[in-house]
Amino acid sequence: MEQKIKNYLRLAAILGILIAAFAIWSFAATYANSIQPGTYRSFSVSAEGKTVAIPDIATFTASVITEGGKDLGSLQAQNTAKTNKIIAYLKGGGVEDKDIQTQSYNVDPRYQYSNCGPMPYGGSSTCPPPTIVGYTVTQTVAVKVRALAKAGEIIGGTVDNGANSVSQLQFTLDNPDAAKASARAEALAKAKTKAKEIAQDGGFGVGKLLYIQINDGVQPPMYYGMGGGVAASKAEIAPAPTIAPGSEDVTVSVTLTYEIN
Repeated sequence: MEQKIKNYLRLAAILGILIAAFAIWSFAATYANSIQPGTYRSFSVSAEGKTVAIPDIATFTASVITEGGKDLGSLQAQNTAKTNKIIAYLKGGGVEDKDIQTQSYNVDPRYQYSNCGPMPYGGSSTCPPPTIVGYTVTQTVAVKVRALAKAGEIIGGTVDNGANSVSQLQFTLDNPDAAKASARAEALAKAKTKAKEIAQDGGFGVGKLLYIQINDGVQPPMYYGMGGGVAASKAEIAPAPTIAPGSEDVTVSVTLTYEIN
């Protein structure tokens, strides 16, 4: 009788261990699935949507570069006067205050270096340190033009009024949200259709949506080298450049991850 009781107790202990092990395994699987659901039974699809939009603003930078001797105060005064003249011209041409921003102001020394030549055999000499012979003052203003029809005229006018470097011209959308929404909707529709087709070909069902990854962005064309060197004199002023903004592709890519049924 006592032996039977021991056998029953041993069997109960084994069953208890098995039940506890199953409970632990079930909890671990549920927890892992809650952290990363469908890890082992999921699939992903990607698609891209595109919208062609017409840019409605132009942006560029205009710089005044003033180079001279050691009279730094005079150079700064000349540079400031020219830059203020450009800003006044921009405001008079319809560019709003909020669309004119001082991007940088730099004062750089210019050095003269001594040519010490090769050292004689066995000799020694000390080469004098470089000396400052003058300064270069550069002030750069970033400009946003909302009236594209006037962009060429405004760019030409900044040069006429003292800018001797114009660069980073680009055309973009002031508010790209509507174009992005259209491209995103197209991308999502393509991805959902692709998911159904893959599931049909693979012989399984499309379960719940687990993840959505969206990558959107507008990459406007940029043009460099719209100016440079010494500003032209009034007798050398060139006609205003013709500005052609063209079109812009707004592309959105999406990746959808579904659970497999």
